[in-house]
Amino acid sequence: MGHYSEDYQLVRRLGFVYEPRSAFRMATTNIANITAKTFAELLSGPMIDIYVGASKRHWSLHRNILTHHSSFFEEGDVHVDSKVERSSIELLDEDPTAFELLVKWLYQGKIDDVSTLPVDQKWNHADACQKLYTLCHKLQMTQLKNLAIDQFRKGCNEAGLVPGPEEMRPIYEKTPPSSPFRKLVSRIAARQIMDPDGNKDAVTYRDCFESNADFAIDVINAIKDGAGPSLFDDPTEGNSCKYHEHENGETCHKTVKFKKGS
Repeated sequence: MGHYSEDYQLVRRLGFVYEPRSAFRMATTNIANITAKTFAELLSGPMIDIYVGASKRHWSLHRNILTHHSSFFEEGDVHVDSKVERSSIELLDEDPTAFELLVKWLYQGKIDDVSTLPVDQKWNHADACQKLYTLCHKLQMTQLKNLAIDQFRKGCNEAGLVPGPEEMRPIYEKTPPSSPFRKLVSRIAARQIMDPDGNKDAVTYRDCFESNADFAIDVINAIKDGAGPSLFDDPTEGNSCKYHEHENGETCHKTVKFKKGS
């Protein structure tokens, strides 16, 4: 007697019954470049109901195409209803706008290019791409993570805007220390602090510093890298008044000048 594929065995465990076929290999190329036969196979078989965000926005997507892109949909917290031979998964902490981009990529191998959008929409797209990045980290989709960070950088550049502390915190909450996105936002913060013509200083990022020590370390290291070979004066030398407590700025003794003849 022959052996069923691992894919078929998994489907049986989830309560589905359909004809066995070879397991789909995890995506390594753009889905737009696969053969028509393979693409048709990905659009066959059962569906998975996915609920995203606090509003539980609903998508019904092909299980084969989901597992083609990510093992998360085989190994993740998938709820199975054997009565209707249907499975579902909830991503209630994720953003529906980011998931819209993911759906387009799943089926078309691309997402909207920020360069084609009006100026007033570029920042919103960049923000959605940041949320897409953290979603892809959870779903183990490296290809789309790279595309998301590229679109985020381009969107910031073309909109002339950068994320503030409230947008930076989720990156440190949802990604590991080795994440390139951490490197990106910490360098953005460092540059804002170092900008002599800007109105930002370290106080701007107080909440981020307090909530995540890694953010503080990354920003300080980025400032060190950005400063290059220059070094500020030795604080153990020079005017001692800089480190005194007094009412006259950095001078202990205020000099009183008298007009000639007074």
